[in-house]
Amino acid sequence: MPTAGSITPVADLSAVVQTHPVANPDADDFEPDGTWYGLVAMRGDFHATEPNHQKLDRITPDGHIIRVVHLSTRWVAPANWQGPTGIVDHCTTIVDTLGSFPVRPGTQTLYTITPSGQVAAVASVLTTVLGVAFDARGRLYALQTDTVAGFPGPVAGSGQVVRMNDDGALTTIGSGLTFPTALTVGADGALYVANIGFGVPVPGAGQIVRIEVPM
Repeated sequence: MPTAGSITPVADLSAVVQTHPVANPDADDFEPDGTWYGLVAMRGDFHATEPNHQKLDRITPDGHIIRVVHLSTRWVAPANWQGPTGIVDHCTTIVDTLGSFPVRPGTQTLYTITPSGQVAAVASVLTTVLGVAFDARGRLYALQTDTVAGFPGPVAGSGQVVRMNDDGALTTIGSGLTFPTALTVGADGALYVANIGFGVPVPGAGQIVRIEVPM
């Protein structure tokens, strides 16, 4: 049994990237170890997103890694690269996509992914999404890290949290964020965002921002 505070490896994700390549890896931005981003525990297993190689894997507690879906056959890099980043479990698996650069506002989508790898869109007209979450009322939120067209730069304040409405429209819940990278819902019902997650090489610049959710 592991002792308190110890670290026990579960699975070697870098190895599986190298030994089980996707169909159409992005030669212009290839990372041999992968760039693993989102991780959730659901139905007894872990599920992890890897945007660079465009895939979602399931990891069992005893270390087996099963590919749920690889999206490089659906979105072929480099022109149509879509990398899954954030992931949430809400009756079904929902992932978001970052999209290729330069940034094209309104071109990203949230998708449901079934255990058998079937993919379907659930919300669209989003931009550079890095996080997704549900509140206690079942409302869906997305974190947009940069909403300005062009290549990402020091565009302070362009990040947003938006909520998906029943009619498909988006409501901005929080704005003025700078390169936010993660989103979750707290026990108090508020949204919590990791702000200044990258792009500002100043030690200590990162923040956790609390956003009160309107009714």
